[in-house]
Amino acid sequence: MRRFEFAVDREHARAVNEVVADIRRMRVLALAAAIVLGLGTAGLISLNHPYSFLLAIAFALGTIIALFVAVWTPYRSRIEKLYAEGDLVPAVVSGKQPKGVTLLALVNLAKPEADPRYALITRVVRALPGHRTGLGEQVPAVTVRADRVPRSVADLRQVVSAMPIAWGTRDLAVIDRARAAISDVEWKLLADNLTLASKVQGRDSKYLLLDPQQLPEELRG
Repeated sequence: MRRFEFAVDREHARAVNEVVADIRRMRVLALAAAIVLGLGTAGLISLNHPYSFLLAIAFALGTIIALFVAVWTPYRSRIEKLYAEGDLVPAVVSGKQPKGVTLLALVNLAKPEADPRYALITRVVRALPGHRTGLGEQVPAVTVRADRVPRSVADLRQVVSAMPIAWGTRDLAVIDRARAAISDVEWKLLADNLTLASKVQGRDSKYLLLDPQQLPEELRG
């Protein structure tokens, strides 16, 4: 795993980081669900019927789970924690969208003890402060698990998403330092595969594994 350390600008991240916005929405939904389930629990108990008590137990469990998600998610997904624990990866602008651009990223889905298994993933983003949005623009990013749960499938990690370094800092020097920390081989591999972005987006798995034999020698492990 390749880490990248920098001081996260929390004010900037709250304003532009789409992962932070997703976490905020998740928490609001969890709180709303907890309220609805809590009211449902109280209503079922008030019916004073054997079957309603059984349903009330199920609703109460749902309330507890929703409250746990609402309370735990901000801690588990603190922006500094996500940047510190994510793997530094290359991403490039691969296309324009009505409300943003598509990023094509190169990620290693292999477990730490296994040989690398590189894959292409895509992410549509609305804003890229500190970057141009032209085709091929280099956007250093870190990996973030989509659901923040450390599951894996067979020998591969669960599919991840890419979170640009630019969503965590206004400092262009930090972005340049992150870009330089990624090898030219990786940047070239992405540049050579820009046309695969649409193929990646169309796959149910949301990623496209690359044949290790077709990779540059430096990435074969």
